[in-house]
Amino acid sequence: MADSADTKLDTKLDNGAKRNDTVDKKKLLPGWMTGFGAQVIAGLIIGLILGFIARAQSNGLGGNKEGWLGGLLDGVGTAYVQLLKVMIPPLVVTAVITSVANLRKVTNAARLAISTLVWFAITAFFSVLTGIIVALVMKPGEGTSIDASTAADPSHTGSWLAFIEGIVPSNILGLGASTASSGDGIDLSFNVLQLLVISLAIGIAAVKTGHAAEPFLRFNESVLKIVQTVLWWIIRLAPIGTAALIGHAVSNYGWDALGSLGKFVLAIYVGLAIVLGIIYPTVLATNGLSMSGFYRRVWPVTSLGFVTRSSMGVMPVTQRVTEQRMGVPSEYASFAIPLGATTKMDGCASVYPAVAAIFVAQFYGTPLNFTDYLLIIFVSVIGSAATAGTTGATVMLTLTLSTLGLPLSGVGLLLAIEPIIDMGRTAVNVTGQSLATTVVAKRAGILDTATWDAGEHDWEEVQKSETGEEALAGSHAV
Repeated sequence: MADSADTKLDTKLDNGAKRNDTVDKKKLLPGWMTGFGAQVIAGLIIGLILGFIARAQSNGLGGNKEGWLGGLLDGVGTAYVQLLKVMIPPLVVTAVITSVANLRKVTNAARLAISTLVWFAITAFFSVLTGIIVALVMKPGEGTSIDASTAADPSHTGSWLAFIEGIVPSNILGLGASTASSGDGIDLSFNVLQLLVISLAIGIAAVKTGHAAEPFLRFNESVLKIVQTVLWWIIRLAPIGTAALIGHAVSNYGWDALGSLGKFVLAIYVGLAIVLGIIYPTVLATNGLSMSGFYRRVWPVTSLGFVTRSSMGVMPVTQRVTEQRMGVPSEYASFAIPLGATTKMDGCASVYPAVAAIFVAQFYGTPLNFTDYLLIIFVSVIGSAATAGTTGATVMLTLTLSTLGLPLSGVGLLLAIEPIIDMGRTAVNVTGQSLATTVVAKRAGILDTATWDAGEHDWEEVQKSETGEEALAGSHAV
């Protein structure tokens, strides 16, 4: 028996020594080379390589045929986005209800809500101003070789009543249905803005109910913890999803249209780069936040926004990063991030409609005056709320064009390069959502400095410390 016990002890010590050796080897590499952010970058690089291979494979088949690699990248990428989207309804409902219950502990909840809307408007104002200046300097609509016959009216248009229509829930689940684009079956979708309203109402009602609602609130909080755990599993697949999505973009998007619309695409990306590289850093600096620290933390959100082209799909990641790496309290983040995902779009609702509207005006030879530029600013700052919950950038552009009296058919001129510019727009959207939420929390004095400091380390290490994995690993090594 003693020999058996000694043998087991020796085995445990050997296993522990092997684990320690593995840890020591990992420490030979800098954290930025082994962290989650580095894995996402590796996914981008691998995706680019696979995308070029898939594109060459498709070109070899001739016509519009797609090779097996292109189909695989499309399938994996679509599946990953669907995994993210499936977590949106349970995350919004449980997080918002829990947030409302916990806001009882916060004395300035109303002021936080107002500050959030104010900072949404401030960043939107400077973003649309950037778009106008870039378009006036670069003149993307002059001298373009695009065929005027491609102009066509959009299938969806913006409306100033859309916000009122969209905010009133059509059912208790905020569920909508439409005929599938293929013509077979029905597509179901959740309206996040309606879910937000429903969840706020339930949360407020539970708080007003008092002691009788405490079991419901505890159950809801428990479900939220489960949802967050599942979400972390999905987030860990981000490098794979990133590789598939960027690979599909390289192999399928309409790069040929860049010949005639290259100047417009360049103007859009110059505007987006100014927002990310000048406006956002200025906002961070004026509020005492580190620019490099913020961008290191928000990188997973920005990169996923770029490859998924979906603010809604990235919303669960945005919320988790904002809470776990920025230090924004979950009570506030679970309200601000879902709201921002529907109304805070510096890329889609500010830079893009400004540049695109001026492009259409220049293309048709319609002069714009100072009043028209003020209208563009007004529509971009206020109109994002008016189109909340509807189809993003295209609807915003139609609202801008109709307000200026420009032909809506101009939207059709830009459809060929829509996926290419949508990647950059969405990256700016989701980055701005996290930025505005973090700034408001910092100004309100509720930003958790300990979490912000912990965010300097790799996100995966923070997660391990939170879930107790390090303690568990230590007990095994003894």
